[in-house]
Amino acid sequence: MVGIKDIAKMAGVSVSTVSNVINGRKNVGKETRERILQICEEVGYQPNLIGKSLKSGKTNTIVFNFSDFERNFYLKIIKGINDYLSENGFDLIVCTTSSSKNFMRNNFARGAIVLDKKMDNEFLVSVADEQFPIVVMDRIVNNDYIQSVIVENYTVMSELVQTLINKGFRNFGYIGGIESSLDHQERFQAFTDTLKNNNIPFQRTHYYFGDFTEESGYRAANIITLSNNLPEILVCSNDNMAIGAMKALKESNYSVPGDISVTGFDDATAAETYELTTVAIPRYESGYLAAKELVEMIQGTRNKDIFKISAKIKWRNTVK
Repeated sequence: MVGIKDIAKMAGVSVSTVSNVINGRKNVGKETRERILQICEEVGYQPNLIGKSLKSGKTNTIVFNFSDFERNFYLKIIKGINDYLSENGFDLIVCTTSSSKNFMRNNFARGAIVLDKKMDNEFLVSVADEQFPIVVMDRIVNNDYIQSVIVENYTVMSELVQTLINKGFRNFGYIGGIESSLDHQERFQAFTDTLKNNNIPFQRTHYYFGDFTEESGYRAANIITLSNNLPEILVCSNDNMAIGAMKALKESNYSVPGDISVTGFDDATAAETYELTTVAIPRYESGYLAAKELVEMIQGTRNKDIFKISAKIKWRNTVK
């Protein structure tokens, strides 16, 4: 395995010069720097960041972990996080549940941004402290070293449902997400509260279970078509489930919005392709703000208020 001494020998420079280049110091000439970096690339050399952080006790690495590769809006969040961290001299490691806990111990990183429903609050509280602050993007955790950056789900879902009522809809169906998630809880609560405020009954038989995946929306819509009890409008807790439902409805020869209207939530990339009425969440900005909150915590600034990100409805052609 190639090490820093081997790189120094190949480049004809000292080990300290290679170290300076790897650590981004500006005391090495451009030509020498480029030659060293080129050699590192050619031989596939990667610095031992874990060993370095353990030895020095310091690192500028931030961990971002999430649990679902299917939801493409994560790319926008990651870009927002990375842009802010890059602007402020931090590196980013992206990982998932199976590996992320290893990166959140042993001084490997300065902090973490968590969007992972599988990582429980007990673990987060056990690792968060003054030296390792955490920002969570999918929940609220009451801890001095954990900050929450979440979507203002309730207000915008209430606005969506109220506008649907104003358009004349009365017979609603709902496909929910993972019931333990804050996104699902706030969106469904807003949905039921708004119907109640307008004296519109909602039967639990019109509630269908999902897990935020397209497959779960497809299954739910198949059950709806088999029941011969088609609602006027199907409100879905996210776009993936809405798109899955639309595919199932089409296969059963129901038209959207001719026979049934459908709404989603998230404004995923595919939502525009399917002309889906949805709620647009500024994912890039949410990632950028989460990174900003974390860096400020690392620097000693503690904002105790939960940071709520507003969202907007995008009306498209899946609603009459």
